[in-house]
Amino acid sequence: MAKTKVVVVGAGIAGLTSAAILSKQGLSVTLIESHTQSGGCAGTFQRKKYIFDVGATQVAGLEEGGIHSKIFKFLGIPLPEASILNPACIVDLNDGSKPIPIWYDKNEWIKEREIQFPGSSKFWQLCNFIHQSNWTFANKNPVLPIKNLWDFSQLIKALVPKNLITGILLKSTIFDLLRICGLSNDERLIKFLNLQLKLYSQEDVYKTAALYGSTVLQICQKPHGLWHLKKSMQVLSEALEHSLKKTGVNIIFGQKVNSIHFDEVKKRWKVCASSKRENLDYYADDVIYTPPPQSLLKHLKDYSDLKYNYQKRIQSLPDPSGAVVFYSALKKEDIKKTFSNHYQIVSDQLGSLFVSISEEGDGRAPEGEITLIASLFTKTNDWFNLDKNEYKRKKKQYLQKISIVLENHFDISSDNWLHKELATPLGFERWTNRPNGIVGGLGQNPDIFGLFGLSSRTPFKGLWLCGDSIYPGEGTAGVSQSALMVSRQILASKGINDVNL
Repeated sequence: MAKTKVVVVGAGIAGLTSAAILSKQGLSVTLIESHTQSGGCAGTFQRKKYIFDVGATQVAGLEEGGIHSKIFKFLGIPLPEASILNPACIVDLNDGSKPIPIWYDKNEWIKEREIQFPGSSKFWQLCNFIHQSNWTFANKNPVLPIKNLWDFSQLIKALVPKNLITGILLKSTIFDLLRICGLSNDERLIKFLNLQLKLYSQEDVYKTAALYGSTVLQICQKPHGLWHLKKSMQVLSEALEHSLKKTGVNIIFGQKVNSIHFDEVKKRWKVCASSKRENLDYYADDVIYTPPPQSLLKHLKDYSDLKYNYQKRIQSLPDPSGAVVFYSALKKEDIKKTFSNHYQIVSDQLGSLFVSISEEGDGRAPEGEITLIASLFTKTNDWFNLDKNEYKRKKKQYLQKISIVLENHFDISSDNWLHKELATPLGFERWTNRPNGIVGGLGQNPDIFGLFGLSSRTPFKGLWLCGDSIYPGEGTAGVSQSALMVSRQILASKGINDVNL
């Protein structure tokens, strides 16, 4: 029976980061992960001589002043080697027009926008104004949503005059911004925005919160940018694990959490977990729960006394999307027309296909070869309600359809694939233990984002949420920000010095 002050459930980027920050500040931390490796949605797997990123393939926040950069500096560990993506992505709307490269340089991107979307400059200027306001606010580490006086004090400290102006847009959507700028009928611009927003907010222009979407649409440009990690996405987790080992964090892999409840006798939280060999109980003053909150009720033992409103809130959370992911490899000479590591391709049959291509020498494939990953959103129920034969047939159909789209777009011969396989929400559920294999967090609509989102504080003292469903949202940068926020809340609750980034 192990005792600790903090138990962190899940060794994805959110769990690793919160554990690293708290242990750096002197707390005793145990990190429990059901998988045999860390990383979660930002992890990797190997097939033969190829290394594939499971989910995330891009990283934000590595630049000076970015969230990863600040946290790694605080932890005293080097940032992993990475290169800036320029263009961050090339978007092909499949409408006969020129594909749209999203440039890192601001001036290049402005010129490109004027060519691709004439008359849209007011919209982009408005987004930039909102983004600058958001960035100043986020860099002061606000706590959202507000649940007590300390949270409120952190919000007040972070506010600047610009925030009071953009605050009137709290309940607005990106489509509202388009309407303000007289662009509500610009179908091509809306099609492009829908593709980009869906990747980061799981919503389209009509539902994405204006304050969230404005930053998403500016994140590819200097001084921010998206990055390609050398070797694989796993290096981000490995760096954080190195920090954990320096501070003596107990990382336990292969332990599946079965239940969490407050022990009234010991006056501590009890986390019951099991492996193939044994059952273990962990006691802690605080538990940080990083899986999707949709799993919380399943793990809370006897939650009959759970506050009714909170129970209903968890149960009413919208179902995020699942993903179908195509993992493949080719000789570099057998793929043509590549001018970027990332593409977004519109297909008449499949909708939006997001493509990630490895770089020469980045460790994902042998010399002269590349890995290619293509993913698309899907409804999870479309896969879990099939019998075995129907599932195999549907999986084979998607493998063929995606292959054909990629062969046509990149001029690939069907005989040149060195490796290809398909993952569905069922496989993602087995890999990550996320319910129904859901990807990403909650859709960032005005009723969910920021002040109106799900709090890291639960109704139970010492039980905390962290991850891509908590402010500010999904992506490695978003979950790292949520990890910093919950760490600061726990430290404040114990009267321990705040984290100085």
